[in-house]
Amino acid sequence: MRVVVIGRGGREHAIAWSCEEHGHTVSLADDLGELTADDVDLVIPGPEAALVDGVADECSFRKIPCFGPTSKQARIESSKGFSRHLADSLGVPGPVYERFEELDADGAIAWWRGFGKPVVVKLDGLAAGKGVIVPADDDETEAAIRSTAKLGPFVLEERISGPECSLLALCDGNSAVALPLAQDHKRIGEGDTGPNTGGMGAYAPAPVAFDATELLATFVQPILDYYASSGTPYVGVLYAGLMLTADGPRLIEYNCRFGDPETQAVLPLLETDLAELALACTRHDVSSVPVGVRDAVACTVVAAAPGYPASPSTGAAITLTGFSTTDWANRSSDDPNAILFPAGVSDGRTAGGRVLAVTGLGTDLAAARAAAYRAMDGVSFPNMIVRRDIGWRAPGAMLTSYASTGVDIDEGNRAVEQMKGAVERTLGSDVLRGVGSFGGVLSAKRILERADPVLVASTDGVGTKVELAARLGKVRNIGHDIVNHCIDDVLVQSARPFFFLDYIAASKLDADLVADVVTGMAEACEASGCVLLGGETAEMPGVYAAGAFDVAGTLVGIAERSELLPRDDVSPGDVLIGVASSGPHTNGFSFLRKLFDWVPMNVTPPGFDQELGDALLAPHRSYLGVLDGALESGKVKALAHITGGGLPENLPRVLPDAVDAEIRLGSWPKGPLFELIGELATGVDDHELHRMLNMGIGMVVVCDPADADAVQASIDEPTWQIGTLVRSRPGSRTVHLI
Repeated sequence: MRVVVIGRGGREHAIAWSCEEHGHTVSLADDLGELTADDVDLVIPGPEAALVDGVADECSFRKIPCFGPTSKQARIESSKGFSRHLADSLGVPGPVYERFEELDADGAIAWWRGFGKPVVVKLDGLAAGKGVIVPADDDETEAAIRSTAKLGPFVLEERISGPECSLLALCDGNSAVALPLAQDHKRIGEGDTGPNTGGMGAYAPAPVAFDATELLATFVQPILDYYASSGTPYVGVLYAGLMLTADGPRLIEYNCRFGDPETQAVLPLLETDLAELALACTRHDVSSVPVGVRDAVACTVVAAAPGYPASPSTGAAITLTGFSTTDWANRSSDDPNAILFPAGVSDGRTAGGRVLAVTGLGTDLAAARAAAYRAMDGVSFPNMIVRRDIGWRAPGAMLTSYASTGVDIDEGNRAVEQMKGAVERTLGSDVLRGVGSFGGVLSAKRILERADPVLVASTDGVGTKVELAARLGKVRNIGHDIVNHCIDDVLVQSARPFFFLDYIAASKLDADLVADVVTGMAEACEASGCVLLGGETAEMPGVYAAGAFDVAGTLVGIAERSELLPRDDVSPGDVLIGVASSGPHTNGFSFLRKLFDWVPMNVTPPGFDQELGDALLAPHRSYLGVLDGALESGKVKALAHITGGGLPENLPRVLPDAVDAEIRLGSWPKGPLFELIGELATGVDDHELHRMLNMGIGMVVVCDPADADAVQASIDEPTWQIGTLVRSRPGSRTVHLI
């Protein structure tokens, strides 16, 4: 078959490549020129501008089969207002919107203020994927409205949130077939920061919880039915940009053509002949060609010119390594799992904003990403812009529980129960708290400063947080982590720290690293009036991975027996007061390292005031000074340190039998890090999320409701009443998240 592809960008090269893979003769052209039905068997337009300008109408006039909608139908992309009105009239779910004429900034601002919710500002016309502004605050919103109003008619849309996906449907006028769902990355910067672009990368299939057939029925078929009933069947690609909100999928936009760069990710997965599919669509018979898709994953990474998207510079020489051909129209990688698609390239030099894209293929997304980035490492031109985090949201969508990361809390609890009997057989009469408490408590009457003193001991570690600290070369806070964790573990039983012992192990000792960690311990001990009494440093080659280390410690505290917590009068009706954490503290990092595996740690995500790595490594808080006033008041019945197992696993440790806790979700501010975690971990429910992480609450104070205001006033920082204790059945000590 003789196929002409209109356009010369990355998308068009991918279309041409896909057709050539099935033996067709393909040429790329800027327009139809003098083509007749005798010269070509099929035309596939790539860019939206060509369709808006009527290339499909001209093909119809020349009797040339064309896989693309008419100019009038292309309004579904060229006019945001028309598209929204059409979708709304057909019952397609989407955000609240309003269209405004050019220069009507005042009217738009008045509508937005009356609407009272965040909005997205969209230019009502073709903008090559860059006519969208997502303002961060009210000032940016007003500025975006005023600047966009000067450019032409525009639309304000309710800002909705959730993972995005791209649905590309091949339409024959009556029905459609879906290509694998893809996820685009619009922002220029890693971590989805910076201005919108035409797209910096994509991967497919996207891990979403919706079937493509269901999405076709909701977002594509109503459009096809509308045009068919009007006597003008829609033939071509209908691209539905979707957002998967908590209330279900919602339409972001329609496009009348293949997406870019989604096409570069999707077509390498298509086993079926694209040209035959497109030709069948022009005959209104797409069902006659069975669609086959490879059991694989594709990841596309874009290389953009400096200055993109605002004003990209061009003319720079492109150097390629590891690519076997010299013809830019058909550039193949030495790696059979990688393909290069040129876009803004002319005579081996940069000639556009998005210069080229590399697609990697693999059995899973990790393998596909690796293939794409290996190939991209062979591409070079001055100040090349490449996002190194394509697919970074996928791990959060694929994780369903803490156990799916390799950590099983329930299995740990079972181990404790199995060892409990043996441990209890070794206990003497002076042991007041044993297995299951935050720390062992031993009578210490010889410490004469107190009337009836006891020793409270805690041994703990920092967990896999040490891996992230070692990787980033920021280990000082690990010393603070281990000391403060142990301080809090004895503080919940009203003990004050007395002395601390440390243990550090590594595959190969690094004197600087050890000194830095121990210095952090010394700083934390000094701040708490605790002696760093001694420790052990072990070199253990073959046990730890290269560059890895581990830290553990034991802290002994002193308490007055009469002041031990929890008190015996913890009872239904008591109030739970939450005190903020400084971050994840020392728990949940096996999950967090997987969740953020593909995003650079030096990114500052929107809403953060520090880099992501620093937010994750924020040291575990010591609540010693914070809770002194509350403890001295005598009004505290119990304290719960929210460590591994989160609120659901730690609150029960201070509850009497037949007493449950009800926690009101949303009663405290989580902070930007935990908000981002919740946004990414779409496959993890609230209970599981709060069981693996503290989610912003590091300590819970239990007190009588009559004392709650006084207790909060005694704590010199914001606190929140996050729940209450309620009566339950015998044998129950359960936390309910409501």
